[in-house]
Amino acid sequence: MTEQSLNAARLLPWDGREGQPCYVVGDGTGRVSRAADTVEAVQLGMALDLIDHAEDMLDDDRCTEVQFRHVTTALTQSLREVHRVARSRGLRLGVPDRSEVEHPTGPGLVRLRP
Repeated sequence: MTEQSLNAARLLPWDGREGQPCYVVGDGTGRVSRAADTVEAVQLGMALDLIDHAEDMLDDDRCTEVQFRHVTTALTQSLREVHRVARSRGLRLGVPDRSEVEHPTGPGLVRLRP
């Protein structure tokens, strides 16, 4: 496993147009990369808080079905975000990602300045 070279495409923690994956190309020090780092840190912190909240609800016999549905919806969204962070970091470490065949690699990539 090798780390990706400089100027490799990074999967960002937000969607682009029409829910499509969004990428930035650069050395990881640009404004967009720094914003992505911040968003990822917030997402991971919120996931921990949500886990604590869900555990508290499981211990509370008074929780309703509506409350469980709400926390399940929030957990599902959080899991999607955490999965995306893990995929992005794995790709930057050179771990193959077969879940997304259209990952922009190769000479046809349109390079934007971050």
